[in-house]
Order: sequence, then structure tokens, then C-alpha cells
Amino acid sequence: PSTDWSSECARAGSMRRRGGSRLAEQETAVLSTAADTEQLGERLAADLVAGDVVVLDGPLGAGKTTFTKGLARGLGVLGRVSSPTFMIARTHRPGSDTGPGLVHVDAYRLGLGTGASATDELDALDLDTELADSVVVVEWGEGLAEALADRHLLIRLRREPESDVRTATWHWNRGSSE
Repeated sequence: PSTDWSSECARAGSMRRRGGSRLAEQETAVLSTAADTEQLGERLAADLVAGDVVVLDGPLGAGKTTFTKGLARGLGVLGRVSSPTFMIARTHRPGSDTGPGLVHVDAYRLGLGTGASATDELDALDLDTELADSVVVVEWGEGLAEALADRHLLIRLRREPESDVRTATWHWNRGSSE
């Protein structure tokens, strides 16, 4: 069952870095507005470091880019965050000498009409080299992006029909998604 999103977000920082005991425990938040979705991203960013992979799952309009805007604000990266749909990947430099950068990837079009597999196209982006200095967020990346790191944060966003209300669930996984 879901609870108040702000209390869930506040607890998110303890999810992994404090011993990893909650690695596979799923958290849920009901987000009433797009601003709440951004705020969840901002709060979850507090626990991310360079090398982390975030896999975003959800249909069109679920709030994946909105979430990433908040995550970028929480990381303190530079530049305006927008959907990387036609660019495939956008890189945002760190806003400080100590924080990570952000690589925002849209895997939706990978492998479409190119003759290459989506996995090969993702590999061609050399995201593994970006992981040393950045958090990598992959929209539409479930089933693909998990191979980039030993663990990943899987975030599922669902939007209620005819409404701005979204439900977010998230948990850390090791290896490929469950």
C-alpha cells in the first residue's frame, strides 16, 4: 500500500547507502502533481553518486522526464533538462567540483530501423565510460540498461487516466531487473 509521498521520499536516502539491507525493498509514493514528481526526483538524488544507474519505466506521459528534471536539480547539474528523445542522450555537467554529472538517455528509439540491436546501440553510446563521473538515467531502459552497472535503481511511474496523479514505485536491484 502507498503512503504519503513526502514521508516515503524522506526515507529514500537510507535505502541503499546505509548497509544495503533494503536493496530490494520496494517503496511507493502517490504524486498528486507534476511538481510532486519533480520533488521525488530531487529527494532521491540525495542518495545517488557517480556510477549509479537509474532505469525509468512508464508509458508516454507518465512523468519520466519530469522526474529527471527534479533529479537533475537535486544533483545540482548544469543545463536545462528536456526529453532526449531525438538526441538519444544528453549530458549535463556537474554544478560543483564534488558532485556527479548526469547523462539522460532515452532508449525508446534504440534498435529501430538501424539494423543494429538496441543493446548494440546502447553499447555504442559508451555510457560505461560516463559512469565514472556521472549518474546515468535511462528512460525506456528496462531490459537494456541494467547491464551498465552491478546495481540499478528501478523507478516505475504510472499516471492515472484523465488525471495528473501518478504513482511511483522504486527499489534497488542487482543485475538485471526483476
